[in-house]
Amino acid sequence: MNRLFALLFISLLTASCNQQNNQNPNNMVVTEEKKQSTIAIDAHTCAMPNEAVATHLDLDVEVDFTKKQIIGKASYQIKNVIGTDHILFDTYDLTIQKVTVGNPEKETKFELGAKDKNLGQALKVTIDSTVKMLTIYYSSNPAAQALQWLDAQQTADKKKPFLFTQSESIFARSWVPCQDSPGIRFTYSAKVKVPKDLLAVMSAENPIAKNDSGIYHFNMPQAIPAYLLALAVGDIEFKSVGPRTGIYAEHSMLDKAVYEFSETEDMLVAAEKLYGAYRWGRYDIIVLPPSFPFGGMENPRLTFATPTVIAGDRSLTSLVAHEMAHSWSGNLVTNATWNDFWLNEGFTVYFERRILEVIYGLDYAEMQAALGKQDAINTMNELGMTSEDTKLKLNLNGRHPDDGMTDIAYEKGCLFLRLIEENVGREKLDAFLNKYFNEFAFKTMTTEMFIDYLKKELIKGDTILEEKLTIDQWVYNAGMPANCPNIISTRLQKVDKAIEDWVQGVKPLSHLPTREWSTHEWVHFIRHLPYPFNPQLPDQMKELDNTFHFTNTGNCEILAEWLHWVILNKYSSGYGSLEKFLTTVGRRKYVLPLYKDLVKTEEGKKMAAAIFAKAKGNYHFVTASSVEEVLK
Repeated sequence: MNRLFALLFISLLTASCNQQNNQNPNNMVVTEEKKQSTIAIDAHTCAMPNEAVATHLDLDVEVDFTKKQIIGKASYQIKNVIGTDHILFDTYDLTIQKVTVGNPEKETKFELGAKDKNLGQALKVTIDSTVKMLTIYYSSNPAAQALQWLDAQQTADKKKPFLFTQSESIFARSWVPCQDSPGIRFTYSAKVKVPKDLLAVMSAENPIAKNDSGIYHFNMPQAIPAYLLALAVGDIEFKSVGPRTGIYAEHSMLDKAVYEFSETEDMLVAAEKLYGAYRWGRYDIIVLPPSFPFGGMENPRLTFATPTVIAGDRSLTSLVAHEMAHSWSGNLVTNATWNDFWLNEGFTVYFERRILEVIYGLDYAEMQAALGKQDAINTMNELGMTSEDTKLKLNLNGRHPDDGMTDIAYEKGCLFLRLIEENVGREKLDAFLNKYFNEFAFKTMTTEMFIDYLKKELIKGDTILEEKLTIDQWVYNAGMPANCPNIISTRLQKVDKAIEDWVQGVKPLSHLPTREWSTHEWVHFIRHLPYPFNPQLPDQMKELDNTFHFTNTGNCEILAEWLHWVILNKYSSGYGSLEKFLTTVGRRKYVLPLYKDLVKTEEGKKMAAAIFAKAKGNYHFVTASSVEEVLK
């Protein structure tokens, strides 16, 4: 909790936090009731779970598309750990009508703290040692950060409105009052009322068809953190792709999505063979409108996915492998704070590539790994190799946790696990990870706890091995360590040879061996074109476009890479495609780098501002706020 929030309530909270930090070098707090259970101090929540903590949520809300609000009540079962006289929740722009305790309900006092731009407002509710349940009556703000309300024209079918949530990192508090920390887990049930011609689905046990009432009931029996709370409402349909897997999408997208994600069940089987049983019942996917800000979101039981991965050739389904892997790393064993984000994403990328190796072969997985390393190096170059944000263990206190959601957590984290594999062997690492996922299932993990566990269960006093792993350099130092694994992709080497043949005039573009290239080979090809282009050959952009039709490709991954060149080379023939892409696609991974390219020139700044003015209404808050920072 930062200084501002501490002062909002009682100075005792600050003193308590400071005392806890001083007593434990790993920033962990051991409760009196259970010495073996630990809850990390999280700077991004107002909750004090070591004093009073929510254990179960009963949500009863109505989704009002006219008012663009979620209205209702959140009833919590709570555990008063120390017999305190209050419990703290997180809110962001929520209107709190009243709070009651007990059943039958009795109104109790509550107060909202001053607003912090990152954290929102603390909700302090008066309780006593006998209170086991409380109910918060509330409504969300029409501009709630987690919610995107889309009118019919912004959907695929263009017939009915759509709503989806994005709770990660700390946006759940903008649509449900909650203890919004990855270190606090709770089970939940929900009753959600929506317009009768729409279907509601959540990160829970879901219906597969609309009913006549528009009222849907949900249950999530496994305890999850608030960032995995998820809701989508729209004119969606369902089709199965396996015994435990299926797809939700709008009618016009459903068959395309079913084809694209038809290997989902095979991936799930492969994942279980690697790291143990899938513990969440079903694994379904919902394809959202293109404004969804991420490639995917690992909401348990129901992955939220962008339609930009539907390329028609299953070439971008590594996204499914990634979100599925989160069912173990992230959803099952969760980073305790956002400073430990790499424990979610680094492990997941490693796991993802192991799944891809089983399904598509080693050469495919190595191609993905090589591209991932490129992403990490590019991000480090952009941030600066000495930047604190290139460390695995972050310090995001006083900042928004989204600042730490870069390729570093994903790719540097994965490379660290790959280094461990290279030094101990795959068999030993797999046994270690199986034990890790099983021992810490439905628990949270800090970086320090993981390092201790790694030393105890895998290194086991082997000083030579520990020296080879250089753990502190990887985790606590900036940049890329000198012992970073070397990744060789034979498929990408062939792409490099093709580029060389063209640049040196050995072969024209039309004679390059591109027929069997996947999306990933095309991405590598575009990334490694020579820059600046040969000034003696001013029509190289046109030649590339005429040969490979990049400007008009329907593959978003390829198009996003190509549009960088459109901007950098002022290729005016691609400007129409650039504007169309930026005004229809809201995936931050694609959108943000293009705006960053545009603002490098005065002409580009004007173009960026004009495009953003048109596009902002199609962006989720996550993307819009990131772009606004670039345009300042």
